[in-house]
Amino acid sequence: MPRLPSSYWRLWWAGGIDNVGDGAFAAAVPLLAVTITRDPRLVAAVSAATYLPWLLLSLPAGALVDRHDRVTLMWRSQAVQAALVGTVAVLASTGRSSLISLAVAAFALGCCDVVFDNASQAFLPEIVPKPLLHKANGAQQAITTVGVQFLGPPVGSALFALAAALPFGLDAGSFALSASLLATLPRARKPPARTAIADGLRWLARHRLLRTLAILLGVNTFCGQLATATLVLLATETLHVSTAGYGLLLAGAAFGGLLGGLVNARIVTAFGALPALLGALAGNVLVFAAIGLSPDAVVLGVLLAANGFATTLWNVVTVSLRQQVVPDELLGRVTSVYKLLGKGLIPLGTLTGGLVAHAFGLRAPYPVAGVLRGLALLAALPVLVSALRTKSAG
Repeated sequence: MPRLPSSYWRLWWAGGIDNVGDGAFAAAVPLLAVTITRDPRLVAAVSAATYLPWLLLSLPAGALVDRHDRVTLMWRSQAVQAALVGTVAVLASTGRSSLISLAVAAFALGCCDVVFDNASQAFLPEIVPKPLLHKANGAQQAITTVGVQFLGPPVGSALFALAAALPFGLDAGSFALSASLLATLPRARKPPARTAIADGLRWLARHRLLRTLAILLGVNTFCGQLATATLVLLATETLHVSTAGYGLLLAGAAFGGLLGGLVNARIVTAFGALPALLGALAGNVLVFAAIGLSPDAVVLGVLLAANGFATTLWNVVTVSLRQQVVPDELLGRVTSVYKLLGKGLIPLGTLTGGLVAHAFGLRAPYPVAGVLRGLALLAALPVLVSALRTKSAG
């Protein structure tokens, strides 16, 4: 059986190291923010600053990725992030942190993330054979889940309890180590091309299947945030889950995502990419509707794990399909459109979820999101079934 190349595993280790630091950072930032202010609007503004670059810079970043060497963009992005988080650590250690400095750092880190994520997904097909892309993307998804959701947050919280600067120092070190590993990856063999943002948009608009999947991604991301925005209230107020129990619920969701990342390649091999994709989409619709009806925390935890599994399978299949179909010289720009839809709608979905919960109750966001996702899937079904039949006939 063919194996993933050594250059891929360097990329994988770099991501794994960085993800632990990112998980620690994600846990520490709100903890540091609430030592400065208790105003939830100001604390939320720091989080919003992290995602704003995806809305503003995703498309220009895609053109940048197609114009310049992707390895160089990746390691330099991580090096800049190491310096940024190192500065946050210094400010935290000296008691000079402010909400403005945190928001500025979050925005700058988000800008680097936009470049890095686009470059990483566009670079992967340069070192991984197409038949192994599902396996490679699944392994990356698994290590991301472990670092960002399992290891990083408890480590970050524990370090913050010892000293506010420690989790940020850990993240800075993880960025530096990741950058050093990325700098050893092989460079592209061909010279970068002159690019225009509109070229990627036009190519995607003409590709019926990928265009449909891009729109589905936007709807699914919006609905995902609509549903999960008030999950903590559904768990703690409606189902009376303790604070520790809520952490276990999130761990259950992460476990489902981890399992999906580990077995997705086998599922695709057994059933095919498009049938697996349809199963994941239909599964998400059913799970979202059921979560709002959860009678207790155990059922809720199982459903969250199922949602994590289906979401990871959807992500791996669609990313791999995009890497297989899109020409290399356009991959950065087409990926940037997906990233714009995938992360740019997070603030809008969160706001809508809060309004739905306020108007119709804490159970309402999940079934509302499930219905919207179901309608989107029904609208996209003719395109997906046509693609499935075409592939079967070929």
